[in-house]
Amino acid sequence: MNVVLWIIQVLLALLFLFAGGMKLILPIEEMTKQMPMPGLFLRFIGVCEVLGALGLILPGLLRIRPGLTPLAAAGLVIIMIGATVLTLPSGNVGSALMSLVAGILAAFVAYGRWRLVAARR
Repeated sequence: MNVVLWIIQVLLALLFLFAGGMKLILPIEEMTKQMPMPGLFLRFIGVCEVLGALGLILPGLLRIRPGLTPLAAAGLVIIMIGATVLTLPSGNVGSALMSLVAGILAAFVAYGRWRLVAARR
């Protein structure tokens, strides 16, 4: 189970590093053309995604405060719920489905890591 969780964590971290990094690098005007949301809010989401990606990997890798990993995954679940809800009305089912799957995987990591941290206490 630990190996499966690590594989999912690494894949999710890569996904969120890419998505969050793009939200931090792209010009605000270009992002708001694609997503009708305030530019600073998109930057905030980008920061949250990058920090969540780091939170999926670093606590377990460095063995410092591993209880932060399920919290990071839970935060990413919240972001993916919002992404799914905001993407569905635009008719872009593919993007909504990808957000939903990422959210389900993040929920799996949150639950799995929470159970492992609780079992060690």
